[in-house]
Amino acid sequence: MSQIRTFFAGATTMASALAAVFLLSGAKEPPKHEQFDEITVGRINIVEPDGTKRIVISNRAQFPGDFIQGKEGARPDRRGFAGMLFVNEEGTENGGLLQKGAIDADGKISSGLSLTFDRFRQDQALQLLNTDSATQQQTALIINDVPHFQVTSVEDQRRFGAEAGKLPADERRAYWQKLTEQGRLGTNRVWLGKTRDKDSSLQLKDAQGRVRMQLLVSADGVAEIQMLDETGKVRKTISAASKD
Repeated sequence: MSQIRTFFAGATTMASALAAVFLLSGAKEPPKHEQFDEITVGRINIVEPDGTKRIVISNRAQFPGDFIQGKEGARPDRRGFAGMLFVNEEGTENGGLLQKGAIDADGKISSGLSLTFDRFRQDQALQLLNTDSATQQQTALIINDVPHFQVTSVEDQRRFGAEAGKLPADERRAYWQKLTEQGRLGTNRVWLGKTRDKDSSLQLKDAQGRVRMQLLVSADGVAEIQMLDETGKVRKTISAASKD
């Protein structure tokens, strides 16, 4: 017992000495809020207390893959962009901002910016897009009809792509068309923007993604409304020159 009392007495003395050192040296707990005038980083992960990523802001070199229920998948196709990803409470990506702009050694321009909002566990339902090159520029607001994730999952989409890649070129179109008719794929329903031909256009599409009505103002100022059938043929045009 005397040895135990001696041990605790020594430990107490040591603790008191350490406390005195911290007190005299002005040591204190690190502050919970830091303030900076400027910070330079390659990537910032904003996380919940349990470590779940909610927003990732990154340069091109460290840009992440995609996030599905807390797991990150490889997306080497994203390494050409810098930007930001939004992640929901379960750890699944639900939108983001990507941007790039460069001129290569041959003078070729590659520039673009995309802000997207995804459906839950699915692909983008809304997109703001701007692309630019030496020959054309396009800016658009894009609204898509995206299936519920229990109808078509992200894994299904990857499987569709793999299966289509094994088909002869002349069969791929029919393969994708069948999936579209089954409601398994996302389709563009509204497209509003400036076309590559410098026209301004509002395109309204059916559930198969086919343009059925288009409001168009050409680059030279001609305005008209076009109504199309399921084959894409213009059936009626209303313009300033129309008599009815």
